[in-house]
Amino acid sequence: MVEHEQVRPLAPSTDRTSSDEEESALQSKKLRRRRCIKCCGCITAVLLTAAIVIVILIFTIFRIKNPWIKLNGVTITQLELINNTNIPKPGVNISLIADVSVKNPNIASFRYNNTTSAIYYHGEVVGEARGPPGRAKARRTMRMNVTVDIMTGKLVSSPNLSTEAGTGLLTMDSYSKIPGRVKLLNIIKKHITVTMNCSITVNISSQAIQAQKCRKKVDL
Repeated sequence: MVEHEQVRPLAPSTDRTSSDEEESALQSKKLRRRRCIKCCGCITAVLLTAAIVIVILIFTIFRIKNPWIKLNGVTITQLELINNTNIPKPGVNISLIADVSVKNPNIASFRYNNTTSAIYYHGEVVGEARGPPGRAKARRTMRMNVTVDIMTGKLVSSPNLSTEAGTGLLTMDSYSKIPGRVKLLNIIKKHITVTMNCSITVNISSQAIQAQKCRKKVDL
């Protein structure tokens, strides 16, 4: 007896078409996913590169540096002495004109408010002055003259004056303060106060500066 082999029917054409469409849709979905991943990767790389560049600029070119001031020299005017002495006449003010430089190392201007200066003699204030506000341009040095009137009444009343006048030298201390602000691109702002303390030795006879020593400080 001959056994007949069972023949299975072929799958309908509609089923094969549906399977092909599903595979094609799956491949298209995978392709879109790869493109999306690549696009996101490119955007992330660009943003990361931009962030790194900005950080480098902030800490290099855009980093705010501290301005500084320098006392270039002092000129003495209206100095009148008592006959045959090195003691100033009471009631006649002595004027000191300080030549001061303000250097701004930043790529933005340094705007400062009213400047204040004071002269001390053995801890006693004998002269004060205020300067107008101004602006030091980017990477420039601005020079200004600050005039301080010394009150000779306070100076002469000091018990140390007679001893120092005998040597022909007069030592005083000066204090200058310049508060201001540096602003970059209207985004980065930094308030800075620059102060300078100087010890000045004046030759009374020649009315010249014999020696000077300054110390600068920046407060943020």
